[in-house]
Amino acid sequence: MGSIMRTREEVSLDRAADRFFRSYHAHCTRPDEDTLFHLLNVMHSLNDKLRKASSTTLFASQSFIGLKALRNLFHHEGELIHEVRIIPVGKLPPVSMDLMSVCLVARDLVERAAGSKDPASVTSAFRWYGGIADIEPAIFNMAVDAFEVLHVAGARPSSDAYRAFAAQYEAEEDEGRPHHVTGEIRCRAGDVEEVLRVAFAQTPASRSD
Repeated sequence: MGSIMRTREEVSLDRAADRFFRSYHAHCTRPDEDTLFHLLNVMHSLNDKLRKASSTTLFASQSFIGLKALRNLFHHEGELIHEVRIIPVGKLPPVSMDLMSVCLVARDLVERAAGSKDPASVTSAFRWYGGIADIEPAIFNMAVDAFEVLHVAGARPSSDAYRAFAAQYEAEEDEGRPHHVTGEIRCRAGDVEEVLRVAFAQTPASRSD
């Protein structure tokens, strides 16, 4: 018997999922403003393709809700992406953290993205250190949420980036490890809030234009 024909919407979803995981891989391996901006945009597109192909969306993901608000702000006011500070762990004082970099956004920018309708749904998506949010854990957790929703939706991505993510997810399953991260940062050099405040202030914007 031949394979069941997939609809145009299902094929479009597969391609959107591959774009998303390629973009996520690029952001994880060489993060900068461009990889963040592109990732947020393909995330937005993926959600649209999910809705059309399966009547499923990513809106059950708190991380997605927060990141979508930032995406919308950056989409309409692109220069604001330069206010984000992406700092590899190696450029911070000695810290213990789940991920290889922080992606820091000032509170006023997050609150501007959140608007007045339901700001808590946006601000609660991120890990806060005083007036600075680290959105990198939300990016990681949103990718996990997307992977799980795509599986339920019956999507069939085939890119190397998707297969690598799936292999890591399955390894965590086999070892009984959680798929999501807390994003907590622990610092041996002093107060984490102060360390990140100084890092945010001293890190120049990595403008690509």
